[in-house]
Amino acid sequence: MSALGDLPISRSGQDALSIAIRAAKESGEILRKNFFGEKRIENKGKRNLVTEVDLLSEKNILDTLREEFPDHSILCEESGVTENYSEYRWIVDPLDGTTNYAFGIPTFCVSMALTRDDDIIAGVIYNPLLDELFEAQKGNGAFLNGSRIEVSRERNLQTTLIGFDMGYDDVASKEMISRAKDLWSPEISFRLIGSAALGITYVACGRLDIYFHRSIYPWDIASAVLLTREAGGEVINLEKNAASHWDKSIIACSDINEHNALVDALM
Repeated sequence: MSALGDLPISRSGQDALSIAIRAAKESGEILRKNFFGEKRIENKGKRNLVTEVDLLSEKNILDTLREEFPDHSILCEESGVTENYSEYRWIVDPLDGTTNYAFGIPTFCVSMALTRDDDIIAGVIYNPLLDELFEAQKGNGAFLNGSRIEVSRERNLQTTLIGFDMGYDDVASKEMISRAKDLWSPEISFRLIGSAALGITYVACGRLDIYFHRSIYPWDIASAVLLTREAGGEVINLEKNAASHWDKSIIACSDINEHNALVDALM
């Protein structure tokens, strides 16, 4: 139960954000411990990998959520939907950046978000190798390891840094490469991140000015969308409306007005 505007309280008496932080850190530790060892990798589809560590991380999160919030619905990348017809739904990616993880590239995270009637009200992203915990509650700002974060404003560097990722759709991937090619200039730098959750979150904390993706899933972006908005940024769809976590194409940006020409070029 919870009062209007508050986060739901768990069976153990903690609020939902505290439970998400605990679960994300525990799963992050599972990812960290197994990162440098041999991994069993399976192919779910074209360029879409899963490891046994994804499943271990997911089990830890699901066990925690089912114990603490047994009435809540859950949408998880690997196990799909648990529908309890609750106003609350958890959206979980136990390992965002699986390909990076499988190949030993140290850019990946755990991502958890809580929605109320499809409104994102809490989000956590944890990068275990850097011990970076990003958290946000709707209306309360965004934080990295307890310190408030904001999107980039005025940079001393004479460049705009844009991140993007390819996804699993060939047509969308070619479109993104084409957009990057068209925008190529001495004033713009690009980075492929390998984790959409981290890419959007890097906009939230000022490491990127813009991040775009044309083939995305709710578990990739839900928590990062909240973080970016709470950090003063914007996340839009290709119609330039505020993006939902159900949108397949998104652009996260520190300031739409400042980067309007670039955003238009990425549409």
